[in-house]
Amino acid sequence: MDRLRRTMMFVPAANAAMLRDASLYGADSIMFDLEDAISLREKDSARFLLFHALKKMDYGDTETVVRINALEDGGLEDVAAMVRAGIDVIRLPKTETAQDILDVEEVIIQTEKECGRESGSTKMFAAIEGPLGVLNAYAIATASDRLVGIALGAEDYVTAMKTRRYPERNSEELFFARSMIVHAARAAGIAAVDTVFSDVNDMATLRKEVELIKQLGFDGKSVINPRQIPIVNDVFTPTQEEIDHAIDVMSAIEEAEAKGSGVIALNGQMIDKPIVERAERVIRLAEASGLHVKGDEIEW
Repeated sequence: MDRLRRTMMFVPAANAAMLRDASLYGADSIMFDLEDAISLREKDSARFLLFHALKKMDYGDTETVVRINALEDGGLEDVAAMVRAGIDVIRLPKTETAQDILDVEEVIIQTEKECGRESGSTKMFAAIEGPLGVLNAYAIATASDRLVGIALGAEDYVTAMKTRRYPERNSEELFFARSMIVHAARAAGIAAVDTVFSDVNDMATLRKEVELIKQLGFDGKSVINPRQIPIVNDVFTPTQEEIDHAIDVMSAIEEAEAKGSGVIALNGQMIDKPIVERAERVIRLAEASGLHVKGDEIEW
């Protein structure tokens, strides 16, 4: 994992105030939307507005992502403008096959050459929003070295499956799609981001859903309101018990190395590579959440 993506916040590209304030809310990634959030008559002006925001505003370390339109519906112009503006990631909507990735990548490559941007510096993200995309998740996830993650788009998916969202029933209708996407992402070594939770007033159910997708192995969740960010980030923040255990694991490794021992144990249990990797991830998540972890100490 090259960076944390606990929260990816949707921001309509036509809203100048939101473009200005987007980096203030603590999301790991900002996803500027040129697709569904923009009416047909506003597409060109939204693209122009976002281009200038990216050129003039400092979003700091926050990852900038743009959801483009389909290539045949304005996506060509979206890619050309966003690559020139210096966007970090191009996110494809409604990805169904690996060829969808390759088609957009071809436009990115050509634009990077034309504007002199470093080849390969524009990354890609794919939103999977239908049954065909779910079944092709691994092929999509491995279609390009530029691809840094895949995400589930639930509303189109459940509509295509002739059902609806059932958050009050643990969203069982999404279990297969979520499992396919997170398995594909893990097999490809890229990020997996869950779908949005649309009820911005139901924070209890949001927390329950975030706990579920964390349990499944997702890296984070798309959000549509800044008020959702603290809850998602909190769930993905390790507990004190998890942090203490991670520090103990890393201390045991250091102690074994100092003794020249090839056997690493903690409280009578052997420590192997998967345990070490989990401990390292816990420490990274803790530090990203505002904790400074050093040795056996934790500082806020």
